[in-house]
Amino acid sequence: MKDLFSVSGKVALVTGGSRGIGLMIARGLVENGVKTYISSRSKEACEEAASELSKIGECIDLPSDLSNIEGIQNLSREIISREDKLHILINNAGSAWGASFGEVPELGWDKVMDLNAKTTFFLSQSLLELLSASATHEDPARIINIGSVDGMSIPKLETYSYPASKAAVHHLTRVLAHHLGKKNISVNAIAPGPFESKMMDYTLTNHRDEIERTLPRGRLGTPEDIAGTVIYLSSRAGAYLTGAIIPVDGGSLISSEMWRP
Repeated sequence: MKDLFSVSGKVALVTGGSRGIGLMIARGLVENGVKTYISSRSKEACEEAASELSKIGECIDLPSDLSNIEGIQNLSREIISREDKLHILINNAGSAWGASFGEVPELGWDKVMDLNAKTTFFLSQSLLELLSASATHEDPARIINIGSVDGMSIPKLETYSYPASKAAVHHLTRVLAHHLGKKNISVNAIAPGPFESKMMDYTLTNHRDEIERTLPRGRLGTPEDIAGTVIYLSSRAGAYLTGAIIPVDGGSLISSEMWRP
């Protein structure tokens, strides 16, 4: 039982791992002995984050633009050329687009849906063989998709494609869990609530006090909150869980007065 939450010695890939929730997750994995690859569109940001995390463990930067199939395939080839097994895939890369209903452009809709939903599917597909190589009946490989409470509720802000894309991620998680379970690959999703991130900058600048006041836990999420959930799902403790959508939201979904960004 003492090793129930151990993830030491595993290999992980975290997309969108250079900042925000992705960086929080990557740091938690690195600190707990996981060889962690991080990817982001910005080469400079990816290198900087990996350099910082390498001071505490093993972290390798693999910058790639995952908004298109070519970028997904490039990242997959890089991982496959370096590793013969992948234990943990964190599909975190994502984007949002805010505009009034009449002003949402097709470009903005497609950008969000492609990166948040399509990339999650095709990156998982392209890394299936590598994940399968690490999977056992007792300790499955893990795919962990980062959704959002916005995919489980109605946000106040006009970000139409974002909640739609995250609801798609949640249901895709269940579908993949159903089909990949017999391959010893578990698939779960985490639905974060309010955390400090670039995507939340505008909302927190204008509504932070109101959000913290109405959250049952009375505060924003911390790096430990999100990393702890990932470590649970990736360890022996979470080996029997698949197809779950786990809100890590400070209670926003159960608050009758919650200001949902």
